[in-house]
Amino acid sequence: MKYNIRPEYCKAIYVPRKTKVGVLEYSLSHWVAFFTAAVLLNISPGPDMAFILGQTAKRGVRSGFSAMFGIWTGAFIHVIFAALGLSAVLASSALAFSTIKWIGAAYLIWLGIQPLRSKGTSISVNGQISPKGLMPIFRQGVLVSVLNPKVAVFFLAFLPQFVEAGAGPVGAQFFLHGSLIIFVAAFVEPPLILVGGKLTGYLSNNTIVSRWMDRGLGALFVGLGIKLASSDRF
Repeated sequence: MKYNIRPEYCKAIYVPRKTKVGVLEYSLSHWVAFFTAAVLLNISPGPDMAFILGQTAKRGVRSGFSAMFGIWTGAFIHVIFAALGLSAVLASSALAFSTIKWIGAAYLIWLGIQPLRSKGTSISVNGQISPKGLMPIFRQGVLVSVLNPKVAVFFLAFLPQFVEAGAGPVGAQFFLHGSLIIFVAAFVEPPLILVGGKLTGYLSNNTIVSRWMDRGLGALFVGLGIKLASSDRF
């Protein structure tokens, strides 16, 4: 039996498919832009970097690393807040922002007053940590970062620039990119601490220099506290 089949029926029917982006998958240009920005952010001066380098210069490398881990812990708390949407509440509420801002400013000023009252004995021989221990420095680092509402607002302004449609939930993308900023800090801040530790060795037995270093660090933190107190949300 012979079948007569029309040519139009032999044509394949093409149905276009929507291109799907994998969860948390990004292009190479995306990562180049993000990591470039992350490096620039980590080397920019601010209360976090001032605290880390100040503790390194005063008490040595171990103290600097303790301060660094405290700052990272505080930053990671901000990352979690951003992923959960709590930072949006802080940014949108004038009362919440002002409350955290004044607490953070008061804490920075308090940190600055202590070295201002120092007599230049805080740098120990050979740059070793003082008997005070490392844990108080770690806790101070956490508070310096957590009590800075500008960090929360920054994450809300910075992270959305790298959120891509179809790459997964916004909260998950916030968490990934925020965590990677801290990951980049692991390549930027430790070398600075090691270099700062060399300075401690040179100044460990000089009481006069130690006194002026304390005063300079204290003035820096008081200035940062005043700057934070006078800042707006944006």
